[in-house]
Amino acid sequence: MKYFLIAGEASGDLHASNLMASIKKNDPQAEFCFLGGDLMAAQGGEIVRHYKDMAFMGFIPVLMHARTVLRNIKQCKQSILAYKPDALILIDYPSFNLKMAQFVKENLPGTPVYYYISPKLWAWKEYRLKSIRKYVDRVFSILPFEVKWFADRGYTVDYVGNPSVDSVEGRACKGESREVFASRNALDERPIMALLAGSRMQEIKSSLPIMLEAASQYKAYQLVVAGAPSIEKSVYNQLLQSYDAKVVYNETYELLQQSELAVVTSGTATLETALLRVPQVVVYKMSGGWLLHRFLELFIRVPYISLVNLIADKWLVKELVIEDFTVKKVREEIDRLLTQEYHDEVMKGYDELIELLGHGSASDKAAETIVRLLSGEK
Repeated sequence: MKYFLIAGEASGDLHASNLMASIKKNDPQAEFCFLGGDLMAAQGGEIVRHYKDMAFMGFIPVLMHARTVLRNIKQCKQSILAYKPDALILIDYPSFNLKMAQFVKENLPGTPVYYYISPKLWAWKEYRLKSIRKYVDRVFSILPFEVKWFADRGYTVDYVGNPSVDSVEGRACKGESREVFASRNALDERPIMALLAGSRMQEIKSSLPIMLEAASQYKAYQLVVAGAPSIEKSVYNQLLQSYDAKVVYNETYELLQQSELAVVTSGTATLETALLRVPQVVVYKMSGGWLLHRFLELFIRVPYISLVNLIADKWLVKELVIEDFTVKKVREEIDRLLTQEYHDEVMKGYDELIELLGHGSASDKAAETIVRLLSGEK
């Protein structure tokens, strides 16, 4: 079978690559064409566009890069038509992917469309459910609470488990000693405070300076930044020049499993940090301050932004969002995390979270169902 996949950012590249590997186990003749990244490329097939040329976040950046966005859409459509896939598989990235779902249904009407890691409609833009009903044949959910959310609106989804569980459990660095990690990255003997500022340029430039300033007062800790693979080293060098901090690239799991605590930009990384049982404070920065925050609250329908709190359905980790993301408030939460009582409370919550997510490979379950559906089996 021929599969066309679309992933628009680093986390999508990771999860799509795992899904591709699982598809190959179920379909040894599988062929791939995709928009994605290096991890997907390592699975084989033809890459149409790298996600680093697609990851624009927010109204203004999208507007500023409108020509690139339109060019990406046009190129993707042309590639789909030329490739004539047996299935289109979408990974998150809804503003782009739902357009492609509609295009395929209108131009290749016999081609099934599957969504792996569905849009977070429960948070906002619920109207997108109309497009999913019309253009998506099957949704594979990675968040257990989504099953009920969609069911309440008359749409059935399959919960296949969470790929972050697979990724963390199957990490190559499991069991690596702190000494080996420190030696490889020229770190000293102090405990590590990890700073995860996201994978997009806008996130990093807006969040990392606050993270660094907040964490810099903890002299007993060495600050280590998780470098995003799509960001040039010069960007980090400029941001870190006034601080005693280092950057490690392509070693986020290695970094987290050796860290005492972390400051993490909201996203998949918050869940991975919890699975690795690292106390964390979750942050998220957008320009616009409190006025934007109040405006967004009119549209966002959930009380939390982090996957950790959403899945746990309670305040398990602190979230500092927009105007609350300040040096002072980050330091206050770090101080709390350094107390034994609060640390133990967070660890207990992490254990409950892990049980909620369940076990077994999400990518394997999704791949098995996709291949079975394509082969005409019930």
